[in-house]
Amino acid sequence: MGHLKDTEFATENRRRKRINGAQCQSSVGCSSERQGCLESEGMCSRGMRPNGNTMTSLNERIRRDNRSESKSSTNSVVVNDGHAADCDDEQHPFHESSSQRCMRQQNAQTLQDLYNQEEYIDDDDEDDDSDWEPLQKHADRKKWFCTNCTMANYDDVVHCNVCGEYKESEILRIGFFASQLAPGGYSHVQSELINRHEVGFDERMLLHSEVDMKSRPHPERPDRLRAIAASLATSGIFPGKCFPILAREITKEELQMVHSLEHIEAVEFTSSMLSSYFTQDTYANEHSACAARLAAGLCADLASAIMSGQTKNGFALVRPPGHHAGIKQAMGFCLHNNAAVAALAAQAAGAKKVLIVDWDVHHGNGTQEIFEGNRTVLYISLHRHEEGLFYPGTGAVNEVGIMGAEGYCVNIPWKCGGVGDNDYIFAFRHVVLPIALEFAPDLTIISAGFDAARGDPLGCCDVTPAGFAQMTHMLTGLSHGKLLVILEGGYNLRSISSSATAVVKVLLGEGPRYELDDKPSKHCLRTILEVMKVQIKYWPILESSYSVLLLQGKALSFQIRKSKIKKMKRIYIPIWWKWGRKKSIYHLFYGGLGLKAKGSAKRIGT
Repeated sequence: MGHLKDTEFATENRRRKRINGAQCQSSVGCSSERQGCLESEGMCSRGMRPNGNTMTSLNERIRRDNRSESKSSTNSVVVNDGHAADCDDEQHPFHESSSQRCMRQQNAQTLQDLYNQEEYIDDDDEDDDSDWEPLQKHADRKKWFCTNCTMANYDDVVHCNVCGEYKESEILRIGFFASQLAPGGYSHVQSELINRHEVGFDERMLLHSEVDMKSRPHPERPDRLRAIAASLATSGIFPGKCFPILAREITKEELQMVHSLEHIEAVEFTSSMLSSYFTQDTYANEHSACAARLAAGLCADLASAIMSGQTKNGFALVRPPGHHAGIKQAMGFCLHNNAAVAALAAQAAGAKKVLIVDWDVHHGNGTQEIFEGNRTVLYISLHRHEEGLFYPGTGAVNEVGIMGAEGYCVNIPWKCGGVGDNDYIFAFRHVVLPIALEFAPDLTIISAGFDAARGDPLGCCDVTPAGFAQMTHMLTGLSHGKLLVILEGGYNLRSISSSATAVVKVLLGEGPRYELDDKPSKHCLRTILEVMKVQIKYWPILESSYSVLLLQGKALSFQIRKSKIKKMKRIYIPIWWKWGRKKSIYHLFYGGLGLKAKGSAKRIGT
């Protein structure tokens, strides 16, 4: 027992010697960093209680520090002998409090530097662990946003993971938006063309943009129109081969044929606000109402011009898009429904029946809502659906119309992403064209969303510019070539510009460069069979094609079922079953399946 006490006494003496000999690492006393001073006066970091002499000297040190701080300048600190000495704060950063460090770094940076490097500002006081977190800001990786598709990428990646665009791409600086597209630059465009083709565009629609800065750029941005305009100008199409139609703002009376008065007034009210939102992703600024009126007015005038014979066909290079805008609501980046306004304008100009083909990757729920009870407008939509999980969730196969207009809404909902040219061409040949020919429209309107294009960040499908050109070419045989293409979605600048240019070339009379394969995927074949099974009662012309495809579908189902059975037989069983007590069970169930040993298990396969 005595030996144990002597050992403890010796240990305690060694601890006291270490404490009494401890000094502040920098020999600088700072009133804002008390813990270092406590250690230099005999306080142990493990929590030893100080004696009376220690507390007395500590109180004297604190009072002396406070007096020195009141007398010294902002660039002075107090040293151990009590005298003030000039010292640069940067020479002793470990004596700065968190607020002092943050203020010093902010004074040395610009606002842009703070925006780009805010994760490197260390505002953690090392002497205070009350705000400790496992994940520190300096561990965050910087990101950059692709100028082509707006998707986020880590800083160590030089090409966008979605579209492959180079990090330092100058896509927004070279060849974008020529001034001759403005109304003052129309003089060199020939005004008298035989079977001329018109393009609707007004640069005031570029003023519609998101004001509030978010963590990433909004996909529906003015650069979409700039990209298409630059591509058309580079190809010598517009201005050059196409005649520009002068822009006109739609009237309230025309809009009331499509939308409710409350919706129209809600959109107009945004003119008095710097920034507003209809939904979480549908923004508006003080210019948005004017842009929406211009877009709807251009579409209405193009439809009327086509019906009157003033022009053969047209392309509406407009924004904001419209096919999500319903009777009473704006949503999905859309304010006014441009396709619906154009369809009613065409009917006012003499069209009895209008066909709207919507190949945007999202279902046009607004267009369907407006015309689902109208037998004079046939709406056909090809969109990604995924059993209602893909935005906006509408557009199922069984949504066929209401109030005596059943069959005048035809939805072709894809069950997954990655749908490509062959699937779309297959759907056109077996569903879209047979029904459209039976309907015999006087005008065909395409809600041309290019977000089903390869590389689009929202659609994630695989349609190429050649695929869009082929679908456009297939629709030119309807309504005696009277065709109006209206821009909807599409958020990859390169794919949207190349796809739109390919479509406009078809409007000018150029045929597809090559015939695309229409061999469908198994998901496409299943979807088409489901659509035909529902629509066959309204469109009997589908019956013959449905019988042939049904046989193909059954053969495909048999092959899939056979492969599943084969996979079910490939099971693993313990190798000792062959010689153990379960030998009889092993031979009873698996004796004729040709077992092959593999490690500690055997594989059963046919």
